[in-house]
Amino acid sequence: MKRVIICLLIGLPILFNSCTGNTYSALRKQEDRLIANYLSRNAINVLTAEPAIDYVWGEKDYYKVPGYDNLYFHLISRGDSIRLDTISATKVDTVDMTIVLNDVIIARYKKFGLTEYADTLSYWTTLDQAHPYEFFYGRTSGTASGYTQICEAIGWHEAVRLMKYPESMCQIIVPSKQGFDSDQTSVTPYVYILHIKVKN
Repeated sequence: MKRVIICLLIGLPILFNSCTGNTYSALRKQEDRLIANYLSRNAINVLTAEPAIDYVWGEKDYYKVPGYDNLYFHLISRGDSIRLDTISATKVDTVDMTIVLNDVIIARYKKFGLTEYADTLSYWTTLDQAHPYEFFYGRTSGTASGYTQICEAIGWHEAVRLMKYPESMCQIIVPSKQGFDSDQTSVTPYVYILHIKVKN
C-alpha cells in the first residue's frame, strides 16, 4: 500500500504538468500566438525582403528576418554612414562607419512584453542605468572585460547588422530563441527599442 501511495505522489505532479500543457513545445506555440497577436493588434506591415539602404521605413513596416522564428526588425533612424576625416582645399577625406565584427557596441534600450499594456523597462538614460549595455558585435560566447559583455541574444546581433551604422535606432521583436538566456529559459518574447553607438 505504501508503494502505491508513493507512486501516486510521484506520478501525479508529472501527470498534472503534462496535462496543463507546460511542455516546451506548448510554450513555444503560445509564444508564436503571442507574437502573431502583437503583429495583428498593432497592424504591422510585414516585409519579406530586406529593404534597400535608402528605403523610407513606414511606421508599421517590420522586416521578418529570414532563418529565425519570428524575429522582426523595424528601422527608426539610420545612423552615420560616413565621418569626415580631413578637409583640405583640394579634397575631403571620409571614413566608412560601417560596424564590423568585434566592434564594441554601446546600447541604450527599452524593453517591454508583447501583451497589451505591458510595462516598459527603460535603460535609456543614465538616470535609468548608470552605464549603457556594452557588447562585442558578432560574439555570442566567450569572455568579456570591464563593462563590455558577451551578448548571447542573437536578435540583438541581427539588429546591429541591419542597422549597420553608429547612432542608428531600431525596434525589434525578439522571440525567446533569439533572446537572452533568461528569455530562452522562460520562453518569453520581448520588444526592444535599441539606440547604438560604437566604442572608440
